Amino acid sequence: MKRIEEIYGIKADNSDLFKCALTHPSCTTDSSENYERLEFLGDAVLKLIISDILYNKFPDYSEGNLSKIRSVAVSDSTLSKIAHEIGLCELIIVPKHGVKQGIADLESVCACAFEAVLGAFYLDNKAEPLKAFLNKVMQPYIEDIDKNIGKYNAKAMLQEYTQSVDRKIPEYKIVEESGPAHKKTFTIEVLYRGKVIAQGTGKTKKEAEQHAAYEACKKLGVL
Repeated sequence: MKRIEEIYGIKADNSDLFKCALTHPSCTTDSSENYERLEFLGDAVLKLIISDILYNKFPDYSEGNLSKIRSVAVSDSTLSKIAHEIGLCELIIVPKHGVKQGIADLESVCACAFEAVLGAFYLDNKAEPLKAFLNKVMQPYIEDIDKNIGKYNAKAMLQEYTQSVDRKIPEYKIVEESGPAHKKTFTIEVLYRGKVIAQGTGKTKKEAEQHAAYEACKKLGVL
């Protein structure tokens, strides 16, 4: 609890909530004793606060542009990076075999725990200080997403382009997987009209696909 308070700069009153928020489902048989239900609540809390931040930060942006930025800001990839950055992943409770498998380092697990802690703070009546924390920690990511939206939204941009040309959509193919199960690296090719346009790598399939799509967009002059 002391570490949670240090990370978030928020006084936490209900320790049971935060124990649940940091407990992996494999440790329990009841969803009320792990982060699943709190993650559901935290996801909604996060989207509301980020929507408020974006609404005020970009007064001239359309609903579509705000939605694109938000979708990346609340993605597992972004949340996992923040969770690692603030040291939250080190606090996730997993079984002994899970430690060896590196469960607490998985992108999806870190993101779920991050959202679950938000849900715990919300139920702990800490909505206002929570908003201040998210405003601070998310700003660098929001600014980077805004400046480089093409990089983050490359798959959608590529598909829009190809469909405008001949109504066909790009295909993605895994050509290589390397590394241990909890730290895999994926290499993916993107094909259009049966031909390979570009290749990308990433820690997840989605990330590799985005990188491949981004390279394809550059080659096709879409960006």
